[in-house]
Amino acid sequence: MPGAPGRPVDPRPGRPRAVQTADVTVTDTGPATLTGYDAGLYVAQYEGISAVRAITQHTLGGPEVLTLVERPVPEPGRAEALVRVRAAGVNPVDWQTRAGGGVATRLGPPPFTVGWDLAGEVVSLGADAGGLRVGDRVFGMSRFPAQAAAYAEYAVVPVRDLAPVPARLGLVHAAALPLAGLTAWTALTAKAAVRAGDRVLIHAAAGGVGHLAVQIAKSLGAHVTGTARAEKHDFLKGLGADEVVDHRTTPIETITGGFDAILELGGGDNAARSLRLLRPGGVLVDIAHHAPRGLGHGTGLRVATMLVKPDRAALREVARLAATGHLTPVLDRTYPLSDAAVAHRRGERRTTTGKLVLTAE
Repeated sequence: MPGAPGRPVDPRPGRPRAVQTADVTVTDTGPATLTGYDAGLYVAQYEGISAVRAITQHTLGGPEVLTLVERPVPEPGRAEALVRVRAAGVNPVDWQTRAGGGVATRLGPPPFTVGWDLAGEVVSLGADAGGLRVGDRVFGMSRFPAQAAAYAEYAVVPVRDLAPVPARLGLVHAAALPLAGLTAWTALTAKAAVRAGDRVLIHAAAGGVGHLAVQIAKSLGAHVTGTARAEKHDFLKGLGADEVVDHRTTPIETITGGFDAILELGGGDNAARSLRLLRPGGVLVDIAHHAPRGLGHGTGLRVATMLVKPDRAALREVARLAATGHLTPVLDRTYPLSDAAVAHRRGERRTTTGKLVLTAE
């Protein structure tokens, strides 16, 4: 099982590295190619590992419940890949689930391992795992909202949930993309159908999803307004935002309206207060899931909710934007896997600019 319990380990550095990193060149139109690299040696080193490190929890609660353990190396099923995880993205649903919210009810009672975003190299493939080779650099959002156990050195991932890492991205930056990038892409394209010339308002625009949504909306040709603290305005303008608003000093109701789409990421009563800013026929996408039930009924305005799911075609679109330089994930902080609790504490303060990532080197 992906989240099988393990035994506590010493988190201090100095643990022998059992796996060699490949030198990999990736194109967006084909599989990775290996240069100066012995794939057989790579597999042999992986097969010599008896246990790997992972984060687990045995009870719901605060960040302190996250525990570093050792567990057996998982084995891929027929249509799965075993990935040597080099980095795992940290998302709000991770700490929400850890505490009993988020998708905790879908995972069942602890023990379980949170985390869905990952990037790394393929080290083993199931019999029906087509389209990938050992050594390929891959990234993806695995199994969401079921358990994926991405906070680990190795993870088993359905091949349909993976895509090649764009050559211009390192694995740490790639791990920051899947869940947040898929959320932003789906909200803007499938839910809001944003087109060139549309006016888009993005609340919490400097956060993990928000800063990617700004870039994706601009790539679609939209005029983008973002809300964020004043100290983050230059950051958003650097990403391409046309207008920025300090939500702490400017009431939402006073923002000039006429938006074709609003992405609500901030929570609280933002959704209800933002509805009047839509043009007739506009849509508010409630990603934060704080909109009152029935909001928008009888107004001619549309309120859409969403729960992101693995989508290989959409993930490849996100990868295409990253490969062409139209989408760059920004890292707020990185932490070693053993400091997952520290990363959660920072995320829960809701002051990050960009994404948090755990590294499992």
